[in-house]
Amino acid sequence: MSREARLDSLDRGIIERLACDARISNRAIAVDLGVTEGTIRARIKRLQGEGLIQFTVVTDFRMAGSPNLIMMGIKADPAYVPDLARRLSAIPEITCVIMLLGRHSLLAMGLFTSIEQMNDLMIEHIRPIPGVQSIETSISVDSLKYEAGIAKITRRLVIE
Repeated sequence: MSREARLDSLDRGIIERLACDARISNRAIAVDLGVTEGTIRARIKRLQGEGLIQFTVVTDFRMAGSPNLIMMGIKADPAYVPDLARRLSAIPEITCVIMLLGRHSLLAMGLFTSIEQMNDLMIEHIRPIPGVQSIETSISVDSLKYEAGIAKITRRLVIE
């Protein structure tokens, strides 16, 4: 049974409310959904335990001083893409890895204190990984819009 199939309408209602405001009280969710606070508490605990939800503080990258947000478009041999994505994900400086269709096979992003730091990482850790064919870097010069909750999943799930 898939994780999504284990979610009933109450789970989805809880997730929807937490996605809008993670600081909402269990009591407020319970009142809104017409159940007891204990039910909400137990459901949230189960959802966390199963790894279906997690609570974290998302900070604006500009709080890190003056980092360089760098995006690396990586063209790779298709046979190596899954392993390459896994290996990139294990690199602490890389904060985002996305598999793509199109010009690049993968997009890797990270915050770097200098261009030299990023270049060293590429030369010493990324280019030697089997399957890497080329890397194209882009460096952010300004952030016109930055939504800290961008990774938040808010699509409506089908209610059973």
